Amino acid sequence: MADYKAAPLATLPKTLDPKEYYNLAPEFRRAEEDRLALRANLKRQYLLQLNNPLRKEHIEDPALTRWVHARANPILYFRPTFKTSLLGFMFGVVPLFTLYFVFKTDREKKEEQIKAGTLARKFSLAS
Repeated sequence: MADYKAAPLATLPKTLDPKEYYNLAPEFRRAEEDRLALRANLKRQYLLQLNNPLRKEHIEDPALTRWVHARANPILYFRPTFKTSLLGFMFGVVPLFTLYFVFKTDREKKEEQIKAGTLARKFSLAS
């Protein structure tokens, strides 16, 4: 902490702020230590199972199971936000109207050239 200098345009991270780091309530520190101890114990148990040379069964990782379930069922976990709505509009609605406009104007231009007799039509089976 002694040598850390904050960048001029960035805020000090919460973990490096002395007011937040040193002046924590004892119950908050105790709760944080309990969470860290529980996490370390779960990690230790998982690593013991993973590195067991006599292991025959599959190791169940609950975090991986939750992630796979969320990826397999995206409709259950989708939250509409401004960003997702904007992306849906930009990639769903805008291309349809753009293609409609392009094809419509091209067709009208060809019809006017045909009516005026200025379109040189070549014989083609494709068009």
